[in-house]
Amino acid sequence: MQPKVMAQMIDHTLLKADAAKSDIEQLCKEAKGYQFASVCVNPAWVEFAADLLNGSDVKVSTVIGFPLGASTPETKAFETDDAIKKGAQEIDMVLNIGALKSGQLSLVEEDVRAVIEAASGRALVKVIIETCLLTDEEKRLACEISKRAGADFVKTSTGFSTGGATAKDVSLMREAVGEHLGVKASGGIRTAEDARSMIKAGASRIGASSGVSIIKNLSGT
Repeated sequence: MQPKVMAQMIDHTLLKADAAKSDIEQLCKEAKGYQFASVCVNPAWVEFAADLLNGSDVKVSTVIGFPLGASTPETKAFETDDAIKKGAQEIDMVLNIGALKSGQLSLVEEDVRAVIEAASGRALVKVIIETCLLTDEEKRLACEISKRAGADFVKTSTGFSTGGATAKDVSLMREAVGEHLGVKASGGIRTAEDARSMIKAGASRIGASSGVSIIKNLSGT
């Protein structure tokens, strides 16, 4: 895969609590330089990142209900609307994991739909299912619910739990959603080989804080 093609599949990510303004500036500078698909930042940095990236092809992604997924549908809907008004073009929401594990599938779907309806076509919605906490059957259910609710992507991980993306989970998710939804692999992807294995398994987007080193590794620089 050519470095430019890979770069356009990467969400260049910085979600650490101690990320400073200068770190976000550097993230956006790198994203423009390498032509990444987006930067993924916490909601507090959305407006700042949107200003920095204005006029570029790099989109602004943010996270909703992050990292636990345990806030209410109403809260997630408000967060989504606020983030979009401030410049977010892609929304990565964390599904209500506890509700899924409790078998409250209608609540899980309500949770996802609340964000999708709040986005109302103004932004892509990716549903983080946190695969490391789920059984294979729960992963399939989460994907099916997300697809039925109208999500644009399903995503493996927040990167803040007990594990990240695996090729096996990406393959399972791709099988569950078919070819018409995106699958985002995120969490622990640090090298070009990691990224390639996820894409081979069915990922159409990669979330990584190591985007620059991945592209340098791929291009041999």
